[in-house]
Amino acid sequence: MAGKNKGKKEKLRKLFRTLCGSAALLCLGYFAVYVYMSHSSTDRSEGLSAIKEKDNGNETPVVVHLSEDPRAPEMLDKFSKLYLKNKSIVGWIEIEGTEIDYPVLQSSNEEYYLDHNFDQEKDNNGSIFIDKECSIWPRSQNIIIYGHNMKSGKMFGTLDKYKDKGYCEKHPVIKFDTLYESGEYRVMYVFNEIVHEEAEVTFKYYQFVNANSAQEYRSNMNEMAKMSLYDTGIESYYGDSLITLSTCDYSEGAQRFVVVAKKIG
Repeated sequence: MAGKNKGKKEKLRKLFRTLCGSAALLCLGYFAVYVYMSHSSTDRSEGLSAIKEKDNGNETPVVVHLSEDPRAPEMLDKFSKLYLKNKSIVGWIEIEGTEIDYPVLQSSNEEYYLDHNFDQEKDNNGSIFIDKECSIWPRSQNIIIYGHNMKSGKMFGTLDKYKDKGYCEKHPVIKFDTLYESGEYRVMYVFNEIVHEEAEVTFKYYQFVNANSAQEYRSNMNEMAKMSLYDTGIESYYGDSLITLSTCDYSEGAQRFVVVAKKIG
């Protein structure tokens, strides 16, 4: 009997070692894929940035007509080649001194760029994209820009550093160029927020695209000022152009982390 028990224990130990080994291999495999995807995302972004910044020299500019509206401005030259690669591009966002330096896309299916990259390949990093209700021409008062909060720091993985006022003071300006114009934005409000029930009557930052009046605009500004983690001293008035950066927030009691900035140039 003792021999049989000993044999069973030995089999259990071998099974346990086998399971542990398999789990370790799975974890290692997952980590390897994660690292590969992270590096691949970095390489892709750097490649796209190089296309955007490349001096075309004597090359004939690529002429792309986006709108039949005669009032519509011409596309900036730096976006022409990127536009031909993916017509979903609407601009580029960059925060100097951070990892945020990406093309900005838009789709009528807002879930698409949650897990697809600029080349429209499946990618867990997703892409930076704007709300389908926003418009770069005619320009919405507020353009809402979404991105994943990746642990690797990719996409908006470093955006929550703005919870620290000192970090904001070091990185107060966000560059956001649309296909039609270059722009610099000064950070105004920084806050954590939840996604409210659809029927709940309250201010929802993710629904603020255009205000119908100066009074409504002031009301929206007041709501965000009340939620802001600190006072930046920056004020906004009806007629200003805004951007709202939104990402997931994993802190207790919150679902989203938000940075709002107004156009200063």
